[in-house]
Amino acid sequence: MADIRPIPLGRKNILFAGNDSGAERWAILASLVNTAKLHEIDPQTYLADILDRIVSGRTMANALRELLPWAWKAAQAPGTAVGAA
Repeated sequence: MADIRPIPLGRKNILFAGNDSGAERWAILASLVNTAKLHEIDPQTYLADILDRIVSGRTMANALRELLPWAWKAAQAPGTAVGAA
């Protein structure tokens, strides 16, 4: 039952997206958060790290696939060269 509650709450919040572009960005963010949860990743930690990597330039635009939740989680595993950076 706890998994059902965020959907109606999100639906009300989405009404204030502002325009179609804002709603599209909201959908992308919601998708990233829920995919992170499905992969047992803390969404706040995940988003903070990937946003930092994008803003700082550590991840280039052509390497954004590395920041998808499943790839990010694999890179964070102990003993991986990418996660140690």
